[in-house]
Parts: sequence; C-alpha cells; structure tokens
Amino acid sequence: MIDRLHYIEQRKLEGLSLEEIQHELNITPYEEIDVQTLRLKMQDLEHDVTSLLAQMDKQDQKNIQTIKKNVSPESIALMQSLLLLINN
Repeated sequence: MIDRLHYIEQRKLEGLSLEEIQHELNITPYEEIDVQTLRLKMQDLEHDVTSLLAQMDKQDQKNIQTIKKNVSPESIALMQSLLLLINN
C-alpha cells in the first residue's frame, strides 16, 4: 500500500493527473462500482442473517451464547445494519 502511494506521488511529480495515474493503476472509479452486484450481495447477506436468526430462535440459551462467541464483531455490526435495512 505504501509502495502504491509512493508510486502515485512520483507520477504526480512527473506531471500526470490523478485520472491518468488511476488509469495506469487500473483502479475502478467509485462511480463505476456495479450497484446491481452490491444489491445481490446484500440480498445474499440478508438471507444468511435471516437463516441464522431462525436457527438461533430454535436453539437453547447455551447454544446461543456459543454462537455469539464465535461471531466476529464485524459480523455482528453487519448483521445489525442489515436488520435495520430489512425492518425499514
């Protein structure tokens, strides 16, 4: 990552615009991210979260605690965000 920043700085000193450097590095501009792909991935995640919640409802309290311990904080944050989106 740092090497990439040094490369960008060097190319800027050589007079290239950021757009030209971006083209050299073959970076996809933010606007070109495929929204449809993101929607499909979000739908997949929504399905996974819904399935997980259904399974947790069927488990006893001990198993629920085991599941919670094995889920990363990032995953929990993602699930909470998806639940907010699902419920709205």
